[in-house]
Amino acid sequence: MRRLLIRPGGIGDSILSLPALEFLKSDYTEVWVREEIVPLIRFADTVRSIGSSGIDLLGLAGIEPPRALLDRLRSFDSIASWYGTNRADFRAEVARFGLPFQFLAALPDPSQRLHTADFFLRQVGSSSRGVPRIACPAVPSGNYAVIHPFSGSPRKNWPIERFRELARRLAMPVQWCAGPEEDLDGAVRIGNLYELAGWLRSGRVYIGNDSGMTHLAAAAGVPVVAIFGPTDPAVWAPRGDRVRVVAGNLEEISVTQVFDAARSVESARP
Repeated sequence: MRRLLIRPGGIGDSILSLPALEFLKSDYTEVWVREEIVPLIRFADTVRSIGSSGIDLLGLAGIEPPRALLDRLRSFDSIASWYGTNRADFRAEVARFGLPFQFLAALPDPSQRLHTADFFLRQVGSSSRGVPRIACPAVPSGNYAVIHPFSGSPRKNWPIERFRELARRLAMPVQWCAGPEEDLDGAVRIGNLYELAGWLRSGRVYIGNDSGMTHLAAAAGVPVVAIFGPTDPAVWAPRGDRVRVVAGNLEEISVTQVFDAARSVESARP
């Protein structure tokens, strides 16, 4: 069985879908994801970026898709795709060429309050509890906390002043980290997400907002404190054995609450 998995989406969504992707592993498995996600897919035989695949040419009005793309898609016995589910033009082209696509919804129904990792697993026929894991290379443990004070939306960010106060209260040095476009002087920035996961794993505890990096830290296995405001943690919280979620109105979550959660989760580390 040759199977292709096409999973668009950002860091957090992609990490939460890892258990479902791994469940679909076949004799030969190829995965197409966003370019930045490519290093995180370790189980597949081949991984490539969606942008390099040419699939965006399928379904464009007036453009005949390249023969090489159609031949590649036809070489698979099964294609599970979160790409193109909501595009009628794309689905029509898939049907016109008789391609073996199964379309899957990219997001859960929030009213059901089913955790997203479990939702993706249910889509592909598994009733297991979804716990994303990224097997990182062994790295020396560092005597520091990692803080990432950003997310994909300002409304999900705990005030930066409280992160700074928290850093002063922690009984260990702090390493601040940030993405390539996030403004934070002196922050650690690692572009390769697999290498970043290994570095995060070396910390004693990670503290951050509802963000892709927080999901990455949890999947890497570092003790995590995730601060949630407007997003429902029952649906979107990072999963792991050593994850604490502090949820509520972000303006009302105190430094003491987050400090106590960090001390609790860090002390539980074996």
